[in-house]
Parts: sequence; C-alpha cells; structure tokens
Amino acid sequence: MQAIVQRRYGPPEVLGLEEIERPVPAAREVLVRVRAASVNPADWHAVRGRPFLVRLVGYGLRRPTHRTPGTDVAGVVEAIGDDVSGLRPGDEVFGWARGSYAEYALARPDRLARKPSTLSFEQAAAVPTAAVTALQGLRDCGRLARGQEVLVIGASGGVGTFAVQIATAAGARVTGVCGARNAPFVRSLGADEVLDYGREDVVRAGRRYDLVFQLAGTCSPLALRRVLRPTGTLVLCSGDGPLSGLDRIALAAVVTRFGSQRLVAFVAKQRDRDLATLQELIEAGSIRPILDRTYPLADTPGALRYVEARHARGKVVIAA
Repeated sequence: MQAIVQRRYGPPEVLGLEEIERPVPAAREVLVRVRAASVNPADWHAVRGRPFLVRLVGYGLRRPTHRTPGTDVAGVVEAIGDDVSGLRPGDEVFGWARGSYAEYALARPDRLARKPSTLSFEQAAAVPTAAVTALQGLRDCGRLARGQEVLVIGASGGVGTFAVQIATAAGARVTGVCGARNAPFVRSLGADEVLDYGREDVVRAGRRYDLVFQLAGTCSPLALRRVLRPTGTLVLCSGDGPLSGLDRIALAAVVTRFGSQRLVAFVAKQRDRDLATLQELIEAGSIRPILDRTYPLADTPGALRYVEARHARGKVVIAA
C-alpha cells in the first residue's frame, strides 16, 4: 500500500510517499481502507518534534516511533481482528486511527463510529478531533446551557467553526471573534454577532459573557476574566498536542481555587460516544463540517504547511 512515511523530525518536506506493507489487524483492532484523513495542529507538531517534550510521550526521542502520521480518518472497514463486535467489513466509519495518512490504517473499535449518511468521506474525516474538542470544551468544561452569552475566540478555524454551530444549536447567543474577511462566513454558521480582532479589543468592548471559549489569539487568560460575568467560565483549549498549554492548565487550577469564576484548560479525549452525539447533530442538520481545502495523499506536506500557517478556514483534508 502507499503511505506517507516520516524517518526524521523536521519540516513537512521530511515526509515522503512510499510503498509499505499493509498492516494486519490484531485481536482488538480494525483495518480501515482510508478514504480521507484530516490535518490537525497536533500533526505538524508531531512531524516537527516540537515542542521537544512531545518526543517524550510516545513520539520517539531521536526519530519518530510511528513512521506514518495522521489520526483523523474516514473510510470503509476492510477487516476486523478477533474479539471485535459491532463492526464488519464494508461498514463506513469515521473516527481516529494510527497512521491515517495512508491507504490503510489500524484503529481500535471504540475509536470509530458509523459515518453520518449525509456526509462524504472527506466531510466525515473533518469531524473527529475538531468537533469532539468543541463538544467537550463547551458541554463538559463550559457547562453550556440555553440562553447563555457565549464568546468563541478563533471562530473561523477548525474547532471554532464547530463551536459556533454547537453553541447555536444548544440555544446560546453566540459572538464569534475572527478576522474581517471571515466575518460573513462566521455569521453564516449561526453567530449572532462577529467581532473583528483587527479592529476591536474584546477585553475593552464592555460586553460580558457566561462562557468564553478561547481557541486562538494572544489575550491572556487573566485579561479574559474581565469579560466574564461573576459566575462565568473561561475554557482554554490546549488543542495543539500533548503537553501543550501546561502553563494554562496550572493557571486555571490556581485561579479557579479562588473566586466565583471558573477557568478550565483541557485536552480533548477520543471517545466513540461523542462521535455518536456528533453523528446525531450532523444528521439532524444542526452542524456541518466546513472544508477549506482538499489535498491528494502525495501532497500531504503541502496540507501540513497550509495548516501550520494558521490561515485555514474550517478544516483541511487529505483524500487517500
């Protein structure tokens, strides 16, 4: 099979398309014929091996332990190992796999769910990490409720586009923060108001929110506390990869200990039950994935460079 292979850390150009042996599923594994995979910030951090600490949590100290990057996946079950129930060859699925930048990838059955019937494989591949991060950040960490005033900072990005839609579907009044060129786009996702970060200072605007979801920007958590209502919650997304945002997590633990406001920093967890929740929202028409660009497998380096530049509107997908 063809796969993207990484033999050393470095810029996206260290990745190459090679012919390698197709993996065989073990007892509790599923082999997925990859139809599409999406790119997340954690992917290019893993390729570069930066920050250096990521190498100490399973990526490999001197060279990558896992030669094929990629996690988000959508495709068709090709084969199943022993002790796998609920899935069979031919099922269309989406979720998380190991080494999804390839024609075939292995996954745990509890990291997969049925692909929403209303989505293409490319659209489905855009969902797992970004949408689950938005869902867990708003629902679990932010305690999202109908009628709340919600501020989403970084509303036009991969996670932000889902966050705006999920908060809107929950009955919140949503304000999105993004660049001027993306303002009409964010409004089309359901935002009631859009602030241009190039012209408006969120902290000095005078508005107060029940929930602030910070996905981008340079504003410090302590400064953002000033836009929270007395019992409001600031959710800080550490979505760039393992060990990113440890300073925020420590600050959140200290600040929440004193006063009525809550600061919560988190890293999203891979859970199939959350994929099932998103499947229901998608098939009900409440949320939809937004695709910025689609790249062929051979141009995976180009896809990572584009995401690393942080200008993507929605998600970037690789078609296998």
